[in-house]
Amino acid sequence: MSLTLPVPAGSRVLVTSPGRRIAETVHALTDQGADVAVTPMGSTDTATRATLEDLAGRQLITVLGEVHLTDFDVVVRDPLTDDATAPARREPDAAEALDAPRDASPGRVTLVGGGPGSADLLTVAGLRAIREADVLVCDRLAPLSALADARPDAEVVHVGKIPRGAFTPQEAINDLLVQNALAGKHVVRLKGGDSYVFGRGGEEWNACVAHGLPVEVVPGVTSAVAVPALAGIPLTHRGVTQGFVVVSGHVGPRDERNDADWAALAQSGLTIVILMGVAALGEICEVLVEHGLDPDTPAACIADGAMPSQRSVRATVSDIASVAAAEDLTPPAITVIGPVVTALEG
Repeated sequence: MSLTLPVPAGSRVLVTSPGRRIAETVHALTDQGADVAVTPMGSTDTATRATLEDLAGRQLITVLGEVHLTDFDVVVRDPLTDDATAPARREPDAAEALDAPRDASPGRVTLVGGGPGSADLLTVAGLRAIREADVLVCDRLAPLSALADARPDAEVVHVGKIPRGAFTPQEAINDLLVQNALAGKHVVRLKGGDSYVFGRGGEEWNACVAHGLPVEVVPGVTSAVAVPALAGIPLTHRGVTQGFVVVSGHVGPRDERNDADWAALAQSGLTIVILMGVAALGEICEVLVEHGLDPDTPAACIADGAMPSQRSVRATVSDIASVAAAEDLTPPAITVIGPVVTALEG
């Protein structure tokens, strides 16, 4: 069965017997406006359970134990479970590096930034690359519903880093790109956002070029700009601020691994956009205020931007961490700090 499952917008859809490719099925349904529930219906492997927990945590699905089929408009067995006619989908072992036979003519690699997660924000060039690919190496936050446009014989390898679930080291991802391209294949690396904005695309470029492989980059719509816009926040606004800075919050300002100058950011007068900063948000805001940022500066936190489950909260920089936690905003989420948060009317 195709990844395309036509359902009317607003339909309540129950998916049974989820497999390891359940995220693709969910994206295909939510992109059409469906309200999706999933029931494991028996034993489910560890990787699939982790994927379901991730999707449920992002509020893209509801996981149900007992169900009443009459509560749903559509009930479907996961069409990507044990479907021998569909393109291969797999998750590599964490230490795996493919040792594929090499053709005389090397293939090529295309690094595609897929945007924040909705297929609507995938570029035309990105979609064309997906359609032409022999092998697709996909992240968890990529627009997975776009895989419906892949060739029937294309291989898709999932290398997402799912909390408490499958985790593929960057070195193994680099090997997947290199070895498949050396085998003469067109390899498309499909990421969320933009490959060069905290996407480690530069590492993948260098790994491929070191083996003499041609690499093309298809820029993506970065979530750092797109998600605030979708939440009604311009990162710059005439008379408010003349610039913005994007910074990783993966480690807090007091962590020895931090190399951002948070004191300078507090005094910059620029809009501060924080990616990957949910866990350290309280510490980040404390340090910014300690170094002179007005504690009443407006702030917003937006989770799952561009997805059907997008949700956001607004507060002051002093309160945004506690407000976001109270509303259970979980990664992926973006925080915006600055007067632009309240610049638009309505």
